[in-house]
Amino acid sequence: MSVTKFFKVLSSGIFALVLFLFVLLQADGVTGIKGRVTDTEGSTIPGVFVKITQQPAGKEYTATTDIKGAFSFKNIDPGLYDLTAEIAGFTPFEKKDISVSANKTVEINIRLKMTSFVHMDEEGRVLGGVVGGVLSEKAPAARSKAAQFPVSVYTSFNTEEYSRIYENRFFDALHNPLSTFSIDVDTASYANIRRFIRTNQFPFEDAVRIEEMINYFDYDYPLPGKKEPFSIFTEMSFCPWNEAHRLIHIGLQGRELTSEEQPPSNLVFLLDVSGSMRSPNKLPLLQTAFKLLAKELDEKDKVSIVVYAGAAGVVFRSASASNKAEIIEAVDRLRAGGSTAGGEGIRLAYKTAMENFIRNGNNRVILATDGDFNVGVSSTSELVRMIEEYREKGVFLTVLGFGMGNYKDNRMEQLADKGNGNYFYIDNILEAKKVFIDDLTGTLFTIAKDVKIQVEFNPAKVKAYRLIGYENRILDKEDFADDTKDAGELGSGHSVTALYEVIPYSSDEEVAQIGDLKYQDTKINPKAFKSPEVMTVKLRYKEPDGDKSKLIEAPVLDKKLSLEKSTDNFKFSAAVAEFGMLLRDSEFKGSTSFETILKLAQEGKGKDTHGYRAEFIRLVEMCQLLERTKKQ
Repeated sequence: MSVTKFFKVLSSGIFALVLFLFVLLQADGVTGIKGRVTDTEGSTIPGVFVKITQQPAGKEYTATTDIKGAFSFKNIDPGLYDLTAEIAGFTPFEKKDISVSANKTVEINIRLKMTSFVHMDEEGRVLGGVVGGVLSEKAPAARSKAAQFPVSVYTSFNTEEYSRIYENRFFDALHNPLSTFSIDVDTASYANIRRFIRTNQFPFEDAVRIEEMINYFDYDYPLPGKKEPFSIFTEMSFCPWNEAHRLIHIGLQGRELTSEEQPPSNLVFLLDVSGSMRSPNKLPLLQTAFKLLAKELDEKDKVSIVVYAGAAGVVFRSASASNKAEIIEAVDRLRAGGSTAGGEGIRLAYKTAMENFIRNGNNRVILATDGDFNVGVSSTSELVRMIEEYREKGVFLTVLGFGMGNYKDNRMEQLADKGNGNYFYIDNILEAKKVFIDDLTGTLFTIAKDVKIQVEFNPAKVKAYRLIGYENRILDKEDFADDTKDAGELGSGHSVTALYEVIPYSSDEEVAQIGDLKYQDTKINPKAFKSPEVMTVKLRYKEPDGDKSKLIEAPVLDKKLSLEKSTDNFKFSAAVAEFGMLLRDSEFKGSTSFETILKLAQEGKGKDTHGYRAEFIRLVEMCQLLERTKKQ
């Protein structure tokens, strides 16, 4: 090739390259649509549901405006699109034939006009308009008796909230021989912790309630006899994280009701459809969960659906659960938007439950929410009083938590506790299956209420003790025999587990003690030294519709069982407790580490029918890796 020809080729190549770079710089490089949504006064509106539909293919893309009212669709195909934007309380927006060119982003700024009211009748039923994006039937022409509720539309973006946990400390068994607490069958904390870990972060310390972690799992306890609602299992061995201490395992196994024994249910689904429920792990997951539940119910059960956002309304009146298609259709129609009148929703749900009350049946409100109430009756104390009143009338409460970011764990746990119900966190479809299919009878049917445990320690065998977890379930010793004091409920087939870490009487370890008493002298009964009993477990419970408690007692003996020879129940529950203490950075965690937790959990894995224990081991392994990255 001649020199002249070479330079001609080189020049043409450089020109082409320059031209390409020029075109590239002129384009923003992204094919898409973006914009902001405001009201007529220019204030941004978060939580707006925006959808674009490609012509003529019909391909859809959806987005939700963020706290600044912004939305965007990136890397879409060039062509013509129709756009819609909607949120409760505003007139829907629509724009057709938006032309999108390759490597160009079209900006569409939207202004929404606020609508005035949601129309509801005197009974709180939706007549027309929108409640939280739930499209109701066309409003009747005459509205002379209709009550009107203004809709607030600004979604609250608060941070997550958890109640402060002050860990149980060691108590001197001589001066404090009694330990009293309410049982707890909630499992929300474990599922919530799992959500954190799966997003490669450690949970907040106060999100870790060790008793709920332990009670997430089933244990191989002996089944109760026909005359008792539950059996008691006890075991004592060495403490894995402190070899100088002992660990005592207490297990209750509830009797499982047969299908013939299960009473008919009057269920009110109380569903949060406010703007904060817009994200995929909230309302869409909620809809899937409740469709699973609807398919498990039968014709003897009744279902109502109440929703709330800026106001509350009944969107499915009480009907037999055999109408599965209609129930599922009502759930499918839900759309999220607006503020959160949770107190109003709870009041209407209980009113609906009482209107359809089944005598000697299972009357229950099932609340599904992220817990962020900001309109109307919203203080926890007011809600608790309301829930306690209906609890005494025979309507119980189950609470399901969804989502992240503005999750109000502290409020939901307290509401479920006071409502004689249970509290779950639904982080994925498998957890919905666990709650509504695998554990359905335990979720819905109570076999014993106000279940309390009181342990009396033998000070000749135990120097000091510490209850692991149950910090917000501690009762005064006088509460044990007081039948007016509320406590936890046990569902059909549920098990409850509690662990005590104890310091043997022979230990030289110093423990905090009260000072010398002026008017009395506390001494150990000589018979206590001769007794083989380490402690006595006492239980009180009431029948689901009873007012008088019954008492069961069981002694615990020290059989000098080595940790290696302890049961799978003991090993696995101890591993879960260790994990909780490590996540909380507990002052009592001793020598525990992710390595020791994994070893103990693997040894105690057992049968693991549903794979929950294997999943726990994977979570520990993930935390072990996260810990390594923190140290680098």
